Amino acid sequence: MSTGFPYRLVATDLDGTLLRPDESVSDRTREALAAATAAGAAHIVVTGRAVPWTRHILDDLGYEGIAVCGQGAQVYHAGERRLLTSLTLDRQLAGLALSKIEAEAGPLALAASRDGLEGEVLIGPRYRTQGGPLPYVPYEDPAALWAAPLTKLYIQHPVLSDDELTRLARETVGGLVDVVMAGPGIVEIVPLGLSKATGLSLAARRLGVKAAETIAFGDMPNDIPMFGWAARGVAMANAHEQLKAVADEVTGSNEEDGIAVVLERLLGA
Repeated sequence: MSTGFPYRLVATDLDGTLLRPDESVSDRTREALAAATAAGAAHIVVTGRAVPWTRHILDDLGYEGIAVCGQGAQVYHAGERRLLTSLTLDRQLAGLALSKIEAEAGPLALAASRDGLEGEVLIGPRYRTQGGPLPYVPYEDPAALWAAPLTKLYIQHPVLSDDELTRLARETVGGLVDVVMAGPGIVEIVPLGLSKATGLSLAARRLGVKAAETIAFGDMPNDIPMFGWAARGVAMANAHEQLKAVADEVTGSNEEDGIAVVLERLLGA
């Protein structure tokens, strides 16, 4: 490219990465992403959030392209407001996995993300929510959890840390489903083999871009597969230590415009 910008695809996680703690995107980061786009790169959002919890952010960014949502389960065309692909969690396998984890760890607090453009997030008794504006629907009857197709389950334990719960769950049900840590208090059960890398590779293929042309930004262990797929992985200063350990670079935090710092350097700004 004439500008010398070395990548054709800039992949960014949302929470803890592109978004500041108040869920806004700074002007500096917006300008850096716009400059990268003007230099010939595409910006793609790759998030654990399902589409209904992502769409308002994409709208605010004026985002018209493809986004990868739901830990890679959903490839969403923002401009056309439609799902290009959607992978659901086998509910029978998920129920078996839950019973096995609870046999080892005791009762879990549960939540679930339903499939589809308008899929609701169900929150069960004792499940601790993050607060903020994201909508959810409380449920009491356990049957409600399984009444419609799901993209993922959320699990919490009253005593175990996120790291401990993730490790125990993986050791217990690793051959049935995948277990990922996506943020503070957010441990998820997703379809076996699903990751941000699988969703990103599908989206990149549609865009005609290769892994070798991609730089990725993230902050949590669920971003590790994406870093493994992309040519360069950049962890935020606030990132989990597991992600920092595999990153090619650590930039500033999400409060310090860490994405912009790297893009400006690559742009020669």
